[in-house]
Amino acid sequence: MPNTQQLEDITTQVRRDILRMVHKVNSGHPGGSLGCAEFFVALYNEIMDRKDGFDMDGIGEDLFFLSNGHISPVYYSVLARVGYFPVDELNTFRLLNSRLQGHPTTHEGLPGIRIASGSLGQGMSVALGAAQAKKLNGCKHLVYSLHGDGELQEGQNWEAIMYAAGNKVDNIISTIDLNGQQIDGSTDTVLSLGDVRAKFEAFGWIVIDIEKGNNIEAILKGMAEAKSKTGNGKPVCVLLHTVMGNGVDFMMHTHAWHGKAPNDDQLAEGLRQNAETLGDY
Repeated sequence: MPNTQQLEDITTQVRRDILRMVHKVNSGHPGGSLGCAEFFVALYNEIMDRKDGFDMDGIGEDLFFLSNGHISPVYYSVLARVGYFPVDELNTFRLLNSRLQGHPTTHEGLPGIRIASGSLGQGMSVALGAAQAKKLNGCKHLVYSLHGDGELQEGQNWEAIMYAAGNKVDNIISTIDLNGQQIDGSTDTVLSLGDVRAKFEAFGWIVIDIEKGNNIEAILKGMAEAKSKTGNGKPVCVLLHTVMGNGVDFMMHTHAWHGKAPNDDQLAEGLRQNAETLGDY
C-alpha cells in the first residue's frame, strides 16, 4: 500500500507524462489533466478496489468512468503507471492508429477503458447503468465517475442526477472537478453553475466537499468519507476543488491551457518544476 510520499512522487511523474504527451503532438488538454493528477493517482493506487487484469464485465471490483474525456492524458498516464498497459505506449498519444486517442475509445480494446467518452454530459448516465448492473449481479463493489464543472451545463447530467436519487442508486460516487474553468473562460463567465452543492442536495444526493482537491491526504480523507456514505439509499457526490494546470505555475488558474500544448521552452520549464521521480518513458 503506497504511502502519501509515494503517491506524491507518482503524481509528479504523471505531470511529466502529461506535459510530454501533449507537447509531442502539439495537441491535447493539459490544464484539466494536471488539475486532476492527484485525484487519479489516489483513486487508482489507493481508493478503488481493483482486481488483477482487465475485463469488461467488471464483476468483483470497483469501476471508474471518465465523463470529461478530453483529460485523457492524465487517465492514460495513470492507467499505464499502475500496469494496465506498457508505459512506453504513452509515446503514441494522439497518433494515427494509436490506442491512445485524444478522447478515450473502446474499439481498439485498451485495458482500463470501459466507455468512449468526450461527448460531454453522458458519463453520469453510463456510470448509473453500471451501478445498477452491479446491484442486479449482487456485486457489492462501487462505481466511481468524474465530471467537469463546465460539463454540468449539459442537460443530460441533470436527468441522470434526478434518476439516480429517484431510483436510490446508492453504490455510486460521482466526483465533480470544480476548477472554475472551461474552454472559453471561467464557468461563472460562460454560464454560472450557481450553488452546485445546493443543486445536488435538492436532487436528493449526499454531497461531500474536498476543499483541497490537489492534496493527496485531503483526497484520501474525503473519498473515505464519501465511501462511508454509500449504501444509505442515496447517491453520493464529491465536489473536488482543484486548480486547473496545477503543478506548473504558468498554467495555473486560467482557462488558457484547457486545450493548448506547451512549446519547447514551456515543456522544459514544466519539467523543471516537476523533477523526475520514477523514470520517463
